[in-house]
Amino acid sequence: MFWKFDLHTSSHIEQLLEREDVTLRELMEEDDILQECKAQNRRLLLFLSQEHNMREMVQLITTEPSAELEEKSRFKFPNIACELLTSDVSIINDKLGGDDELLEMLYHFLEQEPPLNPLLASFFSKTIGNLIARKTEQVITFLKKKEGFIGLVLKHIDASAMMDLLLRLISCVEPASLRHDVLQWLNEEKLVQRLTELIHTGNDDERQSNASQTLCDIIRLSRDQAGQMQESSEDPLLAVLESQESVSELLRNMFEGEKSEASIVNGTQVLLTLLETRRSGLEGLMDLYSQGYERSYTVSSSILNAIEPHLKDFHQILLDPPQKSAILTTVGVLEQPLGNARLHVARLVASLLQTNCPSVCQELSRLNTIDILLDLFFTYTWNNFLHFQVELCVSAILSQPSSPEEKIVSLYHIFILNLLQLFQRCLLVQRILDAWEENDRIQSEGGTRRGNMGHLTRVANMVVQNLEKGPVQSQISDLIKELPDDCRGRWESFVDETLRETNRRNTVELVGRSHSPCCLNESLNRPLDWSLQPLDYQIQQMTANFVDQFGFNDEEFSEHDENIKYVTVTIIDLWQKPAHLVTVAVSVKLSDAARYPPDCVRKADRQGSSKSEKPHELFLKCNSTALWTSRALALPGKHPLTF
Repeated sequence: MFWKFDLHTSSHIEQLLEREDVTLRELMEEDDILQECKAQNRRLLLFLSQEHNMREMVQLITTEPSAELEEKSRFKFPNIACELLTSDVSIINDKLGGDDELLEMLYHFLEQEPPLNPLLASFFSKTIGNLIARKTEQVITFLKKKEGFIGLVLKHIDASAMMDLLLRLISCVEPASLRHDVLQWLNEEKLVQRLTELIHTGNDDERQSNASQTLCDIIRLSRDQAGQMQESSEDPLLAVLESQESVSELLRNMFEGEKSEASIVNGTQVLLTLLETRRSGLEGLMDLYSQGYERSYTVSSSILNAIEPHLKDFHQILLDPPQKSAILTTVGVLEQPLGNARLHVARLVASLLQTNCPSVCQELSRLNTIDILLDLFFTYTWNNFLHFQVELCVSAILSQPSSPEEKIVSLYHIFILNLLQLFQRCLLVQRILDAWEENDRIQSEGGTRRGNMGHLTRVANMVVQNLEKGPVQSQISDLIKELPDDCRGRWESFVDETLRETNRRNTVELVGRSHSPCCLNESLNRPLDWSLQPLDYQIQQMTANFVDQFGFNDEEFSEHDENIKYVTVTIIDLWQKPAHLVTVAVSVKLSDAARYPPDCVRKADRQGSSKSEKPHELFLKCNSTALWTSRALALPGKHPLTF
């Protein structure tokens, strides 16, 4: 192996450092400079930490390269300089964080007129962010002295790197006491209010989007950190964000002036984040350590109180959305697209219904918002994002509190009011039946099944389940009985026949019930009544000597033997009656074979076989009593198999 003969090669950087006139750019030309830096090459670190070299690296990441340079190499040195400055080496961190002149050079980058070069902005943000995490006190003290720091960052908020910088200030400051001081400073600088002002029809879409995303991230980070903190000190930024005044200001900005889809969408995203009651670990991603873990939050009443007066504005968006031009889709031209604004309003209504706030539910009932959403559900038959939100709305209405005593009386009455509206005014049952019959007619004429039928099936099942044993069983039963006779008959027939058959088809098992490892692939056209008894009999005949003949000896894995060898193994041919053993030659690269554990499942196809040959399920005994499962084609004799 490489290390066996001590073939270590010294870096060319050492030879360059021997020269007295070596320059920083000469070293940057070396491919292994970052590796040597992170490996704590002392001579290199002493060279890099020299004042003139530190100044040159800072200048590289804050100054736009000449446009005359070749594009592919234009940002080569700035990129390497950024990596060196953020290599997390203490001598570089100490020099950069402890030198006010270098910090001034970095800060001067923010004083440029927008727009910033996005690549240089990312270099700047990464460098400052690293200093915030490693030299916290020095950098925070420096930034606090700059009165216009927050204003300059927000001036360039159209660059996503500035958004990352703000989040670093909130999440990467330790210890807790210093973090609280930073949050107080950001609150005194009115960070939340300034970001809220950016979500306005007068600002461009990119600034609005980044401001909205920053507010959402602040909410999530603050809530997560509040749950992890031992002390009960209030997060000032989160307190402002959840205040009724702040939410009201956001809503005024959204609906002030000309209707803008960008302001409606970005503002609604902030509201949806405020209304989150639970969130899975790792941003919704599950791993071995966070599986099933969820954080729960309580929605502040001040948020709901601020939203309630503007429900009529959201309702109007559903009726009269911002104008959008026709678009060509895979199913034809859509003259009036649903639009992102109406989709976000649907998401907001679903979240509000799940809060069970009496005044909000009552206002939604008065506006008849659910009826409008159902109209959109059946109009935009191919928008599954909308279908899912409407399904959530119906589910929230059908989810009654466990008993009236456990909730305030007004909520219980409003819940019943929404339930009556869903069945009587929105005509949910009739719409389900009509849409289903229309879809059957289209399909009978050779058309395509509508895209909302899956969600419609789930809604119908939801009604049936609550009718049979749900908490609102009696109320739904009474509402079904009040249907016209013909409609009630159609519903009963639909539930007993059509819906039952649909559910049966949707729950068909895709694989057989047999737990035998030979039933790995249903695509094999084998008879269903085949028996494993012959296989069991053959396995019983295997002796210890039979098992021991498989596998490889240690000397067969010599490093010098990389050739392909053929190994004779015995395979049980299950398709013969009775099962018998077939000896074949298997092609195995011995240097690779050791990497395959004996219990793993591997597939093999016989080389050069025709499609007409019958597939076989093979069990290969190897190394121990564990079975390797392989799939191959007919094996009439000896054939090379490649694993």
